[in-house]
Amino acid sequence: MSKPIDFPITPAIRVLREHKVNFTPHLYDYVERGGTAHSAASLGVSEYEVVKTIVLEDDAKKPLICLQHGDREVSTKKLARLINVKTITPCTAETANRFTGYMVGGTSPFGTKRAMPIYVEESVLSLPRLFINGGKRGFLVCISPMDLRRVLAPTPVLASAE
Repeated sequence: MSKPIDFPITPAIRVLREHKVNFTPHLYDYVERGGTAHSAASLGVSEYEVVKTIVLEDDAKKPLICLQHGDREVSTKKLARLINVKTITPCTAETANRFTGYMVGGTSPFGTKRAMPIYVEESVLSLPRLFINGGKRGFLVCISPMDLRRVLAPTPVLASAE
């Protein structure tokens, strides 16, 4: 019989439990700037299934989150057009931490300090499963896209860079 994984109880995990989301915790050795390529390789899964949480802000400095496949980039120009703002830029690490309560590299869209609009690359919702940050560096959770949609109610967009 295998021993259960001892994983961190983060604000993200509390939200998943509160919403009765079935999840599988996955710990891996975090590498600075390793990104989704490293986490996917560590877990032996496709980088396409690893969903990154990107904290951005519009021209009025209002924060938003975009969820994107690990092997894709967000087109900030396309996203700005879609949500009808002038520009969208990535937040600094300090600003992202202030909005979410998480360190960059450990940012989860669940349990953020501040409520923000969440946009998700439409094709993420078609995955059979996805791996997303559990709220700590080196910690992903595997969940169903249906649960992501149910708990976060993100707005689906086509925001991949061409």
